[in-house]
Amino acid sequence: MAQSDERDPRANQKSRTRQAIVDAALALIEEGVLPSVEEAAERAQVSRATAYRYFTTKQELHQAVAAVNPTMEEVNAALAAADSDDPAVRLTALLDAYNPRTLAAEPWARATLRAVLDAWLKADETDAGKSFYRVPLRLQWIEEVLAPATDLDEASRRRLTAALTLVIGIEPIMVLKDVVGLDDEETLDVLSWAADALLRAGLEQAD
Repeated sequence: MAQSDERDPRANQKSRTRQAIVDAALALIEEGVLPSVEEAAERAQVSRATAYRYFTTKQELHQAVAAVNPTMEEVNAALAAADSDDPAVRLTALLDAYNPRTLAAEPWARATLRAVLDAWLKADETDAGKSFYRVPLRLQWIEEVLAPATDLDEASRRRLTAALTLVIGIEPIMVLKDVVGLDDEETLDVLSWAADALLRAGLEQAD
């Protein structure tokens, strides 16, 4: 650590500046603004030139914000508070915690997805699966939902887990709103109905 500090004595200051820009972007998103680098810089009270040294594009900024999105902590808390061994109750807690928050931050969620898709398109074709870093939170959450379902064999659990990833997040919301033309309330209702149907089907087939 000492050697690192000697190489770059301003490392701590740089880290604080970067975090200030990310925090400013988060604050703007909570106010309903999808921030540009310039807007985040102004809120963080740093120069635009400084901000662009950390984030050269708006997409890079949004990717950084996604990694510290406070919504994730709120969803984790909601799941932890779901004091039930019934997967249906736990799944409802997950959907009620996550999908409405995704809708509330829809512009940011769409922008984050665009950044992810851009990263995929720009990846070298030789890259294994054109993969890039994304925290598999949806899988972790659904695994927590299904944890009490001890009768599920490995194949059934894997299939049901995969199916349930299709009913949370910005992607199914975009399909229901952009393709089907549903409003926010209808979108949440369909996602909850579909999730319940998938869960029941998966558990009944396992039985």
